[in-house]
Amino acid sequence: MFVVDEKKIIMQVLEEYTRTGSTSNDQVKVTCLPDGKTSLIERNETDSRSIQLKEYRVDGKIIWAGYSWHSGTVYLSTVTSR
Repeated sequence: MFVVDEKKIIMQVLEEYTRTGSTSNDQVKVTCLPDGKTSLIERNETDSRSIQLKEYRVDGKIIWAGYSWHSGTVYLSTVTSR
């Protein structure tokens, strides 16, 4: 079984996203959520999982992000300026 570090994956995705706007990644799927979203319910055919996003600050931007081991997806939600 291949074990990866969740925080390392999230940081790689966030750095790429904040610097280039790209959501493509060779290791995981990346899904952008509506601005300000901090949690979601991930559903498949047989069950549901709650994914809680954490606040990250990258290059002066605040982005909420979370990783689902179940689907191999990083979820991103930006914070709109006030």
